Amino acid sequence: MAALSLHNFYHISSFLFSPSPSSSSWNLSFALSNGGSFKRGKFVVLLSTHSNPKILKSNKKSRYGQRITPYDTDEEEEEDEEFGEDDDDMAGDDWLMNDEFAETHEYGVNGKKFKSQKGSVKEGNKRPQEQRKVSKVLKSRQGLTAEDRMDVRNGSDVGKKNSVGESYHTSNKMNEVGSFGIDGGRKMVSRTSKENRYQRLSDEIDLDEKWFPLLDYLSTFGLKESHFIQMYERHMPSLQINVCSAQERLDYLLSVGVKQRDIRRILLRQPQILEYTVENNLKPHVAFLMGLGIPNSRIGQIIASAPSLFSYSVENSLKPTVRYLIEEVGIEEHDLGKVVQLSPQILVQRIDISWNTRYMFLSKELGAPRDSIVKMVKKHPQLLHYSIDDGLLPRINFLRSIGMRNSDILKVLTSLTQVLSLSLEDNLKPKYLYLINELNNEVHSLTKYPMYLSLSLDQRIRPRHRFLVSLKKAPKGPFPLSSLVPTDECFCQQWAGTSLDKYLAFRQRLLLKEFARKYEK
Repeated sequence: MAALSLHNFYHISSFLFSPSPSSSSWNLSFALSNGGSFKRGKFVVLLSTHSNPKILKSNKKSRYGQRITPYDTDEEEEEDEEFGEDDDDMAGDDWLMNDEFAETHEYGVNGKKFKSQKGSVKEGNKRPQEQRKVSKVLKSRQGLTAEDRMDVRNGSDVGKKNSVGESYHTSNKMNEVGSFGIDGGRKMVSRTSKENRYQRLSDEIDLDEKWFPLLDYLSTFGLKESHFIQMYERHMPSLQINVCSAQERLDYLLSVGVKQRDIRRILLRQPQILEYTVENNLKPHVAFLMGLGIPNSRIGQIIASAPSLFSYSVENSLKPTVRYLIEEVGIEEHDLGKVVQLSPQILVQRIDISWNTRYMFLSKELGAPRDSIVKMVKKHPQLLHYSIDDGLLPRINFLRSIGMRNSDILKVLTSLTQVLSLSLEDNLKPKYLYLINELNNEVHSLTKYPMYLSLSLDQRIRPRHRFLVSLKKAPKGPFPLSSLVPTDECFCQQWAGTSLDKYLAFRQRLLLKEFARKYEK
């Protein structure tokens, strides 16, 4: 009883209580203040279940000075860039708004609920001997999931379950640890080498040797000690999962299309996923996605983009969100799969607030009719994530500053909503200057060819223009923007009258010159 009280004291002292989410800036705070849903005419406020990433203390740092954040780390962002899209497509993502989220849905194992809690990080490298002894006893009990603890109560040996993981047998006389690798091969690893292997982790947290099999397994996905510290601080129980249970869950994710390289990012963003059982959580959520018309080949990408969807109740959150998109927003049922593929985050945000604030803004600012705004959401649902003050308004004001009227802006945004995602300094302004100064076009030409704003200046606009000029086939006066629309093959046949290889070689030389010029600056 004394040991249990001490255990409770250690973990209660590590809980972080966060403030409640702030209300929307569009006077919809009343929708957040009551915990239910209500209907007034055709206006429905729908509360889904999730946590607001803003309530996590983003300024918290570990002992090594690393910033603890609810979002991906810099290292992850670098990895994302390797597989990212053209910078012209999503160049303005740094100003995305963190929308309001609702309460987290609790999922349990075998009927028992577990809440996310932060692990306590050690103040220094020295641990009192008494605390270490108590900690070891408590963690041997803590390190089991509800499922595993039930096995112990039933008299079964949890260590024997680890046919895939590692069984650790400790005694005062043993200096070596017998283990079975994932490939089934027997190996002997000294305890000293194990402790040295996770020395930084051991210095940072109260590391239990019972976690080693799970750490070894997760290391095969590229996770390092710094990643384990992040997982521990975000959701400590995720490191106490039985290695066999963890492998079963990650194997299932891999089987539905999640790529091996995405597992690390998923675990860092949503370590709770190791606690979610296949039958009671993972499979129902995957079935829900398939029911929206999402093809099997895209399921893995959806999960990698929005792993937090597994923390939402299918019946109480995800399905009501879909109903809201159909009944209130006006998305056709057969378009839902496409919308979710374009922006999986639409399932895990406060869709009622996101939709109403942006609908009210666009209606007031541009006089946009409802049908036009629905078209924007269907073509570019990321619109519902963008900040009004830092994203939508500056881009609308820029289009006004170059001489566009509200009706012209509405026409451009309805045709190419993606404009709202483009960077002002690195994308929209350079293209506008090239349009006026080099192509000798007027601003009104953008209403006829809004696609011009989505094309790459370096890869498409400048090379084609300079190529026709070099061939003396560029018409006098305004350069025809229609020549920028077709594929390279069609451009060479219809406009240049030359081979594709000749154009590609010209473009490559031009890119090298531009690169050298920028490098000299």
